[in-house]
Amino acid sequence: MKGEGKMVLNSRMKWVGLVGLVLSAFSLFIHFLLARFSAEAIVDYQSSITLFSWRPIFESPLFPITSPMYRRLWGPVRRLEFLHPDANPRGHYAADVSSQTNGFIFVRIQGGFHEIRNSICDVVVVSRLLNATLVIPEIQSTTSKKGISSEFKSFAYLYNEEQFMAALAKDVKVVKTLPKNLKWARRKKEIPSFKVRYSASPYYYLNQVLVVLKRHSVVELVVSEGGCLQAILPPQLQHNEELQRLRCRVAFHALRFRQEVQELATKILLRLRAPGRPFIAYDPGMTRDALAYHGCAELFQDVHTELIQHKRSWMMKRGIVKGKLPVNSAKQRLNGSCPLMPEEVGILLRAYGYSWDTIIYVSGGEVFGGQRTLIPLHSMFENVVDRTSLSTPWELTWIYGREANLVSSYPSTPPSIEKEMKHEAWKTAGPRPRPLPPPPARPKSYNIEGWWGWVAESDNEPESTVMELRTNAHKLLWEAIDYVICIEAEAFIPGFDRDGKGHPNFASLVMGHRLYQSAALKTYRPDRKEVAKLFEKIQDHLYHANHTWLKSVRKHMRKRLIDGLIEASTKSKPMSFLSHPVPECSCLMYDSTETEVHASSPSTQSQVQAALGIAHQCPAWMKSDLILWSKDKDNEEDLDEDDSTSSGLFFRQGGENHESGGGESNNKEEAQMDDQEELEGGER
Repeated sequence: MKGEGKMVLNSRMKWVGLVGLVLSAFSLFIHFLLARFSAEAIVDYQSSITLFSWRPIFESPLFPITSPMYRRLWGPVRRLEFLHPDANPRGHYAADVSSQTNGFIFVRIQGGFHEIRNSICDVVVVSRLLNATLVIPEIQSTTSKKGISSEFKSFAYLYNEEQFMAALAKDVKVVKTLPKNLKWARRKKEIPSFKVRYSASPYYYLNQVLVVLKRHSVVELVVSEGGCLQAILPPQLQHNEELQRLRCRVAFHALRFRQEVQELATKILLRLRAPGRPFIAYDPGMTRDALAYHGCAELFQDVHTELIQHKRSWMMKRGIVKGKLPVNSAKQRLNGSCPLMPEEVGILLRAYGYSWDTIIYVSGGEVFGGQRTLIPLHSMFENVVDRTSLSTPWELTWIYGREANLVSSYPSTPPSIEKEMKHEAWKTAGPRPRPLPPPPARPKSYNIEGWWGWVAESDNEPESTVMELRTNAHKLLWEAIDYVICIEAEAFIPGFDRDGKGHPNFASLVMGHRLYQSAALKTYRPDRKEVAKLFEKIQDHLYHANHTWLKSVRKHMRKRLIDGLIEASTKSKPMSFLSHPVPECSCLMYDSTETEVHASSPSTQSQVQAALGIAHQCPAWMKSDLILWSKDKDNEEDLDEDDSTSSGLFFRQGGENHESGGGESNNKEEAQMDDQEELEGGER
């Protein structure tokens, strides 16, 4: 009996084990099935709490859209609401491309994101000017470097080729490659080549390049300075304004990022707006090249100062920088030649009225000094994010394409030739006498690897490793994502608007695109010289500013919304047309009530219009498509009169946590005066 009971127990155990195995296999199958079908759902999932490192924290309520405080912080700039984009050809400009061209223009472009974008627009205009067929430009940063995915070649690594060709079909004839015979001649270096200097005159192309183009049917242009044509074309040049509008059509319509980059940028933008709040985009503009060129080394400390000075010395030897190596950075900062530090930008925004829980998106492919320089900004604003906190690593890897593993393929420190010869001799030697293997390397008494090695021992910058070259190519994609987000942000503020050659940088392109696409959006253009003076007044009590100082900051920020824009027409536009595409690419539009006001008496809006030089009226088809904003305009002044929170203190006194940046003020009359000042011309 005991034996039978034992057998029954064993059989039951077997059945239980079998059922357990079946259930385990079934659960494993369900797991893989769910993982497969939920992959796409995860991509589209917009919550920033479970997937991403950004966990938004909001305590202060969002102001109603109709409130004066909301309009001050996020509302459109009223004096620019009449400005709308219009880059279509006008007058007798021949839109059809001639079937017979003078030959092919092949272009190689070198540089960063903003230099590539400027150069592409210029070469399209040059092709139109010379009546030439443009071969899709080659972006050297992606084709001539190793480690880049072979899925995307040159231009297609960043931009959509098909969109580029289709958008310019009526302006310039564009082809993907040279004909076979010319391609073979280029490989043999038998075609004429021009290394075009920065901001070349259109007559240089008409008098020198065109002659060679007609003779050889092809020319090669090498562009490395970020722009190969004058930003402001000579007025005596035929169709000069139409050529400027062609630049706008290229930059703002033809140059679309490739699908993978555009999709990821859209997803990040949706995740930013998922909490239902507007956000500020901030571009620090603090690259090592820019800091070295403008002599701003002493804004940093220790190793960063040394690295900047080493780069400045390298620039001086190549004639990029003229002057002395030691520069008084404090003087440069007071002159407005240095970027605003993240801490200063944070103080400006808090002083203007943005609360501690405002969403701030930090853009830029490189912030010199790393996250350490952004710590003060994080301490003032809880929700400071960037592309890495709003996307997953595999989403970024997806836009890079399939790239080889550089760790196994490319050793970081290749062995010396002498060491290789010793190893080879040891392997091929006979049985006896057999040489001993080379001894292991002696430990170094001092470390010469890393930046401290080449800063101390060499006057030249080290050669870039394969991984660094790959990272430089990735920066193009990072800045493309940031570009899309900065364009769509409710507010944008730059830390700096110059690059490492003194030309307009990424932030300048963003401000120009925002001016073209939606001029009324808040785009702050603080005067760095005036801001430096403001900070000098409170340098001993930086975080405990008095009410008079806060009022000065708010007045400056409001004023620069218009004054900074007008100033850009004389400072930025002569170096980069895309940084200020007005008035050539804009038109005027008023509603009926506003037209009567303008006819009866001049207004500040008319003064802004005259200062920007805009006289072209928008076509009738645009007036029927645009939604006019005059419905609630009659009640705006009454709403502003009731605001009591607009002139809030910078930080609350008493050591409270998460102080409200807009904080309520006891001085209601002064708040009303600030609002009325904004209505009656505080932005002038």
